[in-house]
Amino acid sequence: MSVKIRLQRHGSKKRPFYFIVVANTTAPRDGKFIEKLGTYNPLTVPATVRISRERSLHWLEKGAQPTNTCRRILSFKGVLFLKHLMRGVSLGLFDETTAMEKFEKWNGEHEELVAKREETHRKHKSDKRNETMKESVRKIEEKNSARAAQIAEAEADANGDGETPETAEPQA
Repeated sequence: MSVKIRLQRHGSKKRPFYFIVVANTTAPRDGKFIEKLGTYNPLTVPATVRISRERSLHWLEKGAQPTNTCRRILSFKGVLFLKHLMRGVSLGLFDETTAMEKFEKWNGEHEELVAKREETHRKHKSDKRNETMKESVRKIEEKNSARAAQIAEAEADANGDGETPETAEPQA
């Protein structure tokens, strides 16, 4: 029996949401699975991934093959890096505490990068919203000034001379 780590699609039409599962290769995409490892939501920026690192590492060590997308997700969350470090521990290149220190250092840098991306996206979104608001206000002000000009012309025409009331000379 060959085992894969793959995505199982949920969510409505054009609103995908995925479960990351371990399943037999002969099982249908959205069918029977062995274990649910986490979730993946591609609609958020950056994509939201919640995954059990321990269980993912366990299945990778047992020989489960991730699909291309799952490989990218596991790499993004550091599971493949952790597997790489654990292989170094098993070969005797360094001890487990050193491996965990390296992983924690990488994880801290990675979390900062993700937070920076979120902040950049949030700032871009608010700037775009503010620019749209400024454009709307500008259009409204143009309409109001055009309306005021029309009213002034109408008042000037009502005086009959074509002169504005301020410039008209008083008649005796």
